[in-house]
Amino acid sequence: MTTTVDSEWFPEEKYRVQKTWLQSFCTRVLKTGPVPKHIAFIMDGNRRFAKKESVEKAEGHRRGFDKMAEMLQWCLDFDIKEVTVYAFSTENFKRSKEEVDGLMELARQKFARLLQEKEQLMKHGVCIRVLGDLHLLPRDVQEVVAEAMYFSRNNTNAILNVCLAYTSRNEITNAMKEMAIGVDEGLLRPSDVSEELLEKCLYTSHSPDPDLLLRTSGEVRLSDFLLWQSNYSVLSFIEVLWPEFTTWHLYSAILHYQSNYASIAAAREANKHEQAERQQRSDLTCAVREMETRREQSHETSSSVNVQTHVQKYTQERQARVTKFLAHLEGKRAEYITSLLPETSNREIPIAKLIPTC
Repeated sequence: MTTTVDSEWFPEEKYRVQKTWLQSFCTRVLKTGPVPKHIAFIMDGNRRFAKKESVEKAEGHRRGFDKMAEMLQWCLDFDIKEVTVYAFSTENFKRSKEEVDGLMELARQKFARLLQEKEQLMKHGVCIRVLGDLHLLPRDVQEVVAEAMYFSRNNTNAILNVCLAYTSRNEITNAMKEMAIGVDEGLLRPSDVSEELLEKCLYTSHSPDPDLLLRTSGEVRLSDFLLWQSNYSVLSFIEVLWPEFTTWHLYSAILHYQSNYASIAAAREANKHEQAERQQRSDLTCAVREMETRREQSHETSSSVNVQTHVQKYTQERQARVTKFLAHLEGKRAEYITSLLPETSNREIPIAKLIPTC
């Protein structure tokens, strides 16, 4: 592994490890088939690597970051639009104070470094999103993370999602709480709560589900990472420690994805239709119930309103409520991120430009 001394996120061309002719050939061949648009990584094995190499755990984590920087370049070579990495689980707070402090310092340094690499980041057009319960992080880490999200918010060539202080259970629980608050505040009706709405309340609501989820170290589990989003993802478990991950492992995972592409695509499409049908049935049931209630209250024996017309009206009203609720939710989350920015950056920010995490 060769990286720059300063462990850059996006090293300049002259500092990158050049691909061999065979690697370039394999990349071109794989790109003739379906390539995942979104890959998620569980970067596991840093501590075991440190033990294997007889170095400090902190050094293992630093080497893991260096590997992530390499991996991002490999994904750019494949024109992979979006990458999500599991950087720090809330469960990691249960580790020793020394290790947690070391990880927080690493995050502090690397995001500060990212702020110094604005030119490279803008050149590649990468948007940085940080997903998780950020309020659990030290205040200065929250601030540097918010600033990185701010200055890259308009980039559209590629997206890097960094899951920090994240678990899927917390994400889903928080989404449920937000919907409950919406009902309590009158923004939603209980009948508005649905699978589709829950998905839009997740931290990942602005991203498509990952096509491929890859975990290193040989562990065959998801460790509370993207549990909802990976329902129709191809899973690839590779027996290599993360700092030792190579382009060949990525090629293998993409080939595995291509061999399962047809079945996964069909399952996703079927689920999409089933979800739409469930929503239609729900709208019909609620609209008919509403008509019956109104008829009973007015003591009418029949209604002059066409059922189909009333269902359409109910659907439009539900969609309007949901849109208003989601705008309120994003505004609340964006306000939190904005509050972390330095005064020079804390200006009017379009809500859609900041992916909310709180």
